[in-house]
Amino acid sequence: MKQGGAALAGLSVLRFAGPTHAFEAQPGAEVVSWLDQPEDNPVPDVIVRQLDWEQLDSWLTPPDQFFVIKHYNEPVLNERDWRLEISGLVERPMTLSLADLKDRARQEVTFTMECSGNTGLPFFNGGVGNAAWAGTPLAPILEEAGVLEDGIEVVFWGADAGEQTWREITITEQFARSMSLAEAMEPDNLLAYEMNGEELPSLHGYPARLIAPGWYGVANVKWLTHIEVIDTRYQGHFMARDYVTIREEEHDGETVWTFTSVTRDRLKSAPAKVTRQDDQYGIMGAAWGAPIAGVDVRIDDGPWQPATLTEGEGEEYAWVFWTFDWDTPALGEHTVTSRATDTDGNVQPAPEDPILAGKATYWESNGHITRRVQIQ
Repeated sequence: MKQGGAALAGLSVLRFAGPTHAFEAQPGAEVVSWLDQPEDNPVPDVIVRQLDWEQLDSWLTPPDQFFVIKHYNEPVLNERDWRLEISGLVERPMTLSLADLKDRARQEVTFTMECSGNTGLPFFNGGVGNAAWAGTPLAPILEEAGVLEDGIEVVFWGADAGEQTWREITITEQFARSMSLAEAMEPDNLLAYEMNGEELPSLHGYPARLIAPGWYGVANVKWLTHIEVIDTRYQGHFMARDYVTIREEEHDGETVWTFTSVTRDRLKSAPAKVTRQDDQYGIMGAAWGAPIAGVDVRIDDGPWQPATLTEGEGEEYAWVFWTFDWDTPALGEHTVTSRATDTDGNVQPAPEDPILAGKATYWESNGHITRRVQIQ
């Protein structure tokens, strides 16, 4: 996925016990396919894999069904040679092996990760998945390294690299993203080496990656090799040029353009599939991006009606599954739309909401998702 030369892109100390959540569908229920299937993916080297909504049946997404975005190459790394360097404005630079990470306190978080470009383009609607990530907390390592007073920004460098053109200059740039020191010190951030109780697969960042719960996927740097503390804002390609939301706004009666780097998740929901059991129909879906209080469903232009939350309620970072009894809809084509409400009372915006209507880029497209289905 390329635009302007840029490629898209619950805590526990217990061992992961395996998936225990699933959509509760009646035995023998048939999935009714959506009419509006995504267009063919024109950039398979970037969007390597998407979630297939109609196959969704597990609260934890298996790694081979979890979406994959790959901006550059897929590094070939091994545990024996891999090292993580902690450097820059720190009193005590460190070099850690994978064994060193595993010897530290282990922490687990279930986190629904979404690509910030998900549903922003006609060929990309499966850039989301939910997994139990495990590793060691980042904050104690930064504390041990001793960040100096001038250190305000933490840059996370991946092993993947590729060519980028800046005006007349073409360089090879290593993938990197950053966050402020305060953001990096949040206690839920992990240097993760496990996904759903198993070793990280290569496409998901083996041998270790950053997991920043509540942040869009691009911030969760894969194939992590270097953490650097610096004294200014990092301005690499994936911070200053790509993954930047451009929005038209009205300020004091004047039109202005704003430019913001993609960071935290936004509240969102999606209908996953329609099922049929004899002459009874049901709709299943998911909601994420914040702790979820409820989900409403609208059929065609009818009223919003409450769905039933079935799995994940009370989770801080993981998605919630929901169902809606459709009973016996009329024959013909229908639309199905969902909207989520979080525990603070925020409601997923409609496409015409100013926060979305004034947006000129496809990042952070969290408006209502409408799907089309034929009942016959």
